[in-house]
Amino acid sequence: MTADNEMDIKEAFQRAQKGHNNKAKLVASLNSRYNKLEDKTIFHEEFVHYLKYAMIVYKREPTVENVMEFVARFSTSFQSPPKTEEGEERPEDEEEEEEEEEEEDAEDDHPFLSFLFNFLLESHKASSHAVRFRVCQLINKLLGSMAENAQIDDDLFDRIHQAMLVRVTDKFPNVRIQAALAMTRLQQPKDPECPTINAYMLILENDTNAEVRRAVLSCIAMSPRTLPKVLKRTRDIKENVRKLAYQVLAEKVHIKALTIAQRVGLLQQGLHDTSETVREVVCSRLLPAWMLRLDGNVTELLHRLDVENCAQTALDTLQAIFRGMSTEELLQSRAQLDNRKLVPVDSLSCENVLHWRALCEFIKAKGDDGDELLDQVLPDAATYGDYLYGYLKAVPLLSEEQRADFNQLELVMTKEFISQQLIRLIGCLDTNEEGGRKRVLAVLQEMLALPQTPSSLVSLLTEKLLTLIPDDHRRIQTVAEIISDVREPITEASQPLDENTSRRQQVQLAEVKVRILEAKQTLEDCIAAQDFSRAAELKDSITELENRRNQILQETAESSQPADKEIRAEKNDPETLLRCLIMCAELLKQMSIKTRIGPTISALMSSLVLPSIANAHPAVRNMAVVCLGTCTLHSKELSKTHMVLLLQIAQLDEVKIRISALRAIIDLLLLFGFQLLSETAATQTAPQSQSPDRHEEEAAAAEEKGDAPEDTAQSILVMLSDFLDSEVSDLRTETAEGLAKLMYTGRISSAKMLSRLVLLWYNPVTEDDTRLRHCLGVFFQLYARESRVHQEVVEEGFLPTVRTLMNAPATSPLAEVDINNVVEILVDLTRTSALFKPSTNTEEVCVHDYLAVRLCGEMLKDPSAPEVRLYAKTLSNLELSRDETVRKDLQTLLQQLVQVVKDRVCLRALEKMVHQLVDAREQAELLSASALQPLDVNADEASTDDPSKSAKRAKRGQRKVYSAKAGRRPSRRAESSEESDGENVPESVPVVRPSRRAKTAALEKTKLDLNTLINQANVS
Repeated sequence: MTADNEMDIKEAFQRAQKGHNNKAKLVASLNSRYNKLEDKTIFHEEFVHYLKYAMIVYKREPTVENVMEFVARFSTSFQSPPKTEEGEERPEDEEEEEEEEEEEDAEDDHPFLSFLFNFLLESHKASSHAVRFRVCQLINKLLGSMAENAQIDDDLFDRIHQAMLVRVTDKFPNVRIQAALAMTRLQQPKDPECPTINAYMLILENDTNAEVRRAVLSCIAMSPRTLPKVLKRTRDIKENVRKLAYQVLAEKVHIKALTIAQRVGLLQQGLHDTSETVREVVCSRLLPAWMLRLDGNVTELLHRLDVENCAQTALDTLQAIFRGMSTEELLQSRAQLDNRKLVPVDSLSCENVLHWRALCEFIKAKGDDGDELLDQVLPDAATYGDYLYGYLKAVPLLSEEQRADFNQLELVMTKEFISQQLIRLIGCLDTNEEGGRKRVLAVLQEMLALPQTPSSLVSLLTEKLLTLIPDDHRRIQTVAEIISDVREPITEASQPLDENTSRRQQVQLAEVKVRILEAKQTLEDCIAAQDFSRAAELKDSITELENRRNQILQETAESSQPADKEIRAEKNDPETLLRCLIMCAELLKQMSIKTRIGPTISALMSSLVLPSIANAHPAVRNMAVVCLGTCTLHSKELSKTHMVLLLQIAQLDEVKIRISALRAIIDLLLLFGFQLLSETAATQTAPQSQSPDRHEEEAAAAEEKGDAPEDTAQSILVMLSDFLDSEVSDLRTETAEGLAKLMYTGRISSAKMLSRLVLLWYNPVTEDDTRLRHCLGVFFQLYARESRVHQEVVEEGFLPTVRTLMNAPATSPLAEVDINNVVEILVDLTRTSALFKPSTNTEEVCVHDYLAVRLCGEMLKDPSAPEVRLYAKTLSNLELSRDETVRKDLQTLLQQLVQVVKDRVCLRALEKMVHQLVDAREQAELLSASALQPLDVNADEASTDDPSKSAKRAKRGQRKVYSAKAGRRPSRRAESSEESDGENVPESVPVVRPSRRAKTAALEKTKLDLNTLINQANVS
């Protein structure tokens, strides 16, 4: 090749570095030059020669990126242009010629493109990560710049495939990103064994770098195999990955391709994501994409969700949709309402009633601005009350035989769900008008008193009833009357005929008749004998006997015709008791905590709640325990009386009832404290200003010493500790949550209990218990950062926790726990900088000082123990205070350790700590000395001349400790393995903002220019 041609290639590379140059002209000019050459080999070699200068630069410099773009365009410019549009007509001869050319291209790729691919594939194993990165980037750009119908040789395809499969496992994230992007067009979604898709799925599951996962998400093809992996990324730890996963699902996945569970899960997680940007993507991208595929039909979208089992998720979805609608669009969505502003009863379904409720609640939430709009979608209270009464009375009550029929059961469950939504709509009604409010109250009271009302609606009906009655005393009176009507309904009962009484009456009647006949016969004899005085006496006795006979006949007639009477018969069947207890529990929940227990509540307790605790039906017992626990919150005396009963139930009954009793016990301890359990606490004459938690701390200390649990408070702690070892996950979770509440509020201060919670959090047995893991994870952060006292508790529990893990047998699940991770968490929790309100006293001895002394003491006890290396590593991660006494003591301990410890790793760590303490003391002395000397203006210039002095000046006043987030500084190799675009960027130091001209000049200086390298190569 001539010198002119060499300059042409060089000039093309020089011009390509500048972004404002037209690359299409450069490509066309170089392409024409290439086509005129007969021998292409020299051109190939010269082109690659200049390309290498760009490939050795790892940083994403604009000049290098421009060169890469130019190379990709030029390399793919030799391919035939894509086919013309279908509407254009072409001669048959041209079509045949193009088909022949396509076949030739398919058989033999362009020599320059093949040469460049071969060069890149030979270079992908280079030791320089910059070269590997540029190779993968260029292959990605080459494949992406090809036409959609482009074809390459099978052997070249396989070689590219194999090379990129190797590079997606590179230790540098940027190389893995470009390799993953390069394989985008190599996917074969229909092939169940496609290596590219297998590699993509492996990366999504296991790659530690978020940017690599994002790159794979952006290019992975959707198929039944890859969809679950993409769905899993919506729960990724990184916000940007979750955001991109929702975007990919919105753009590439049809709503019909997802199951109902997957749709509900996506909405439930996305709408409640901790990141605002992720929630915004769900509302602005995912939901509109689904609505577009369903022609904007909101009811059809609800059909695609399980609204009966996931009503709250459906409501959140509707709220998100309504936020993006205008007022006119909101009114258009009420087309299902009739002229009464009601949904016709025949047209009611789970979807449209939920849509109606969500629309009304959304408008109601606008406040005064939505009152006028609410009047157009909801009728007045009286009309709605009649509408609700008519629907609720039509809900059938199934017998046991009918419940066996699944179709009838499903129909009733649907009606109950619709009834629940209609009842909840009462909260949107305007009840300021007296007539409408009275009508709604009457409907609610009548529905609660009806035995046909399903039990699933009783709690909701009671709740809405109580919200309409503001006064607590009136609430109690109203609910007590309803409970009385339900449990002792007025019935008309007929008295049955008593055979014994009837027979006795007949005997008495016969006796009287006989005596009458005898008296009449005697009377006739006396008259005949003219014994008139005797006759007068007999006549009076006959009159009395006849009156007696008439009285017996009347009684007999009354008993033979029994009359119906209104009586109150007490009902004790499980269904009735459960309904009454549900109403009582809802009343106690709605009552103000300041409302004391009156005669009415006391009567309900004695006649309904306490007898139901011994009921044979578990549901009745459970609700009775809930009522008892809620009622005791209103009275300290009542809680003292029934605490023992709750403790017995928590240990002896069924799991669900035990959990209810446990919740009640925790609530009582949170409200009244452990002093509630001590009989002597009430008689103590200590002043009220004394700390209320002193007793709890003493009980916890006694427990740690192993004393017998004689005190009730101590026995409760022992019981709760036993519950933490329960095999029942619900009971274990409830106990852990209760202990976390007690510790956070200061009712318990126990390092031993905190250690138990830490071990429970890390125990692999609780891996599937999401609620437990989440609860304890939040608790540890809040508890330790709340106050220094809490950090001291964590510090006290440090060594017991480590000992338990170190001594765990191989068969124990705790043997699988990563002790290093546990230690890092505990160290981070006890950092002074982690406190929400750090102390302003810098000389104060911090928790890490005590922990350092404890660790040194443990290491001195047995310098050859296996945990010594762990303790030595922990020492280097501590934040030590500036207290000189503490530092001297610690330095003395470390020097003793250096003499007795034999392990080399430990020795290096300990010696490093000693040097840090010595350097810190020297710096403090220099700082104090410089504070007494006059200021030297030329000090800065002198320090710049002497690098060692400059380094010392930079250290002045700085503490040789590590931040709470960083811990130990990672090695350079670790930094390189984790670097990627947008990650591991050092925090910028706040400086004065430069002017625009200064920034432009600085930017020009930092730009990389490849011309210098190219010219130097030519000179040499």
